[in-house]
Amino acid sequence: MYLNTLLPKKNSIFKKKRVGRGVGSGLGKTAGRGHKGQNSRSGHNIPRGFEGGQTPFCKRLPKFGFFSRKMRRSRTIRLSDLYDIEGNIVSIERLKKLRVISGKIRSIKVIYNDEKIKKKLFFHRNVRLTKGVKRIVQSFDDEVPRS
Repeated sequence: MYLNTLLPKKNSIFKKKRVGRGVGSGLGKTAGRGHKGQNSRSGHNIPRGFEGGQTPFCKRLPKFGFFSRKMRRSRTIRLSDLYDIEGNIVSIERLKKLRVISGKIRSIKVIYNDEKIKKKLFFHRNVRLTKGVKRIVQSFDDEVPRS
């Protein structure tokens, strides 16, 4: 057996048939595209979701939801995350300076997450608190301290 005598297995290699080259070729005239219609035309391509002129399914469904512009400017922060920062005064400006929140944020809300109280925190007037956080802060003092 020599390399020049090796042949591929019978019917394993197919020569691509050229279309539109006369009736006798087997794929002449309509070139395998059938008669008329959108798919028989040159340069045909049907957009994704196109249903032949019928209103597409995605447009028949109702629209819902949106991205709130207000929520892009606000964040919620867990109380346990505030225990990790140095100092005990919590304000938006201070959290931006410490890079806890990004510079675009205009309002924050502190949420309670069943964490043991590690230190006393003082919240600035522009920081919103949930009921759970207010209850913890009030356990230290008679009123919610605001600086």
